[in-house]
Amino acid sequence: MVTELLERQGNPGGPAIWDKEQDDALVCIDIQQETHDVRSFTFASPEGKCFSFESGQYFLFDFPVADESEPRCYSISSSPHRPHAFTVTVKRVAGGRVSNWLHDQLAVGMTVKAQGPLGHFIRPREAVRKLLLLSGGSGITPVMSIVRDLADRCEPADIVFVHAARTPPDLIFRQELSWLASRMKGLRLHFLPEVVAGEPSWPGLTGRISPEFIKLAVPDVADRIVMCCGPAPFMAAARSITSALGVPTFNYIEESFDAAVIDEPATVVEEIPRTRLFQVEFAKQARKIEVSSEQTVLSSAKKSGVRLPSSCSNGVCGTCKSKLISGSVEMNHNGGIRQREIDAGLFLPCCSRPLSDLVVDR
Repeated sequence: MVTELLERQGNPGGPAIWDKEQDDALVCIDIQQETHDVRSFTFASPEGKCFSFESGQYFLFDFPVADESEPRCYSISSSPHRPHAFTVTVKRVAGGRVSNWLHDQLAVGMTVKAQGPLGHFIRPREAVRKLLLLSGGSGITPVMSIVRDLADRCEPADIVFVHAARTPPDLIFRQELSWLASRMKGLRLHFLPEVVAGEPSWPGLTGRISPEFIKLAVPDVADRIVMCCGPAPFMAAARSITSALGVPTFNYIEESFDAAVIDEPATVVEEIPRTRLFQVEFAKQARKIEVSSEQTVLSSAKKSGVRLPSSCSNGVCGTCKSKLISGSVEMNHNGGIRQREIDAGLFLPCCSRPLSDLVVDR
């Protein structure tokens, strides 16, 4: 199957381009073990179509787990300059429904559904900028795509890359990053394991990111664009530290996914006091729920067990975009939907509160 795909992609007329509005089928063509609990999965189009994406973006997958559809967002870790396929890198999570299925069940040749590329965790392109890339654990995936992108461009760069992990053996892409640092003149690399378990002869620093570490590793941090991805506590610390060291808010960019879409337990949110209740019907699922005028459609749907794709939960990515069959909402989005889509009856449940009873085409 892999050979057939590559032959199609080599068509002298050139392969077609993946249409993120129409195409949704992907075939797994390769699986690589990165660490003891991290694997990379490479996907291609069954029709041999090429992918056009920006480093830092992600795909929203729909995995068939135990005869149920499980949506999950995974960042692309490969370079956009290798367009015939793309790779996502996934850490096995204890008790994780999807990550364990991927590690145990997904095999080369299997087909899955996905939407994308999506997301706005994209390196500024208006000029050659000094970058500080910060990643924690499996949050390295979109950041690794950015580094691979710059390496393939052979573009002059001034990059400091700090990658933190629990132990040295947990440092994803460790060997490749070390090789890239030896080849890219503008890349300075810092690994920061929290403890030395598994490699007691570790020669570098250990611990968590701190103002002292950042000042030592990146003395000119205030002059850099900071791009950060990792667990919520890691990003909160990075945001606080870089701000205290002079990085303006507009120069700090981070990527995060809603807990219900990545493979972690969803956070339970206390219910907001209700003022007025509306009935929201999800037509395709034959489900009806009550939603307060002070709650978003998405948050109420999740608490009621209604399945909706989502990612950013603040109106940026457009992942949850849905058709509103009837009713009206108050929507405060952040660029995740176009005016022509709104005019066509689409809305973003993540940032919309009901103004009447609703019927949603989901």
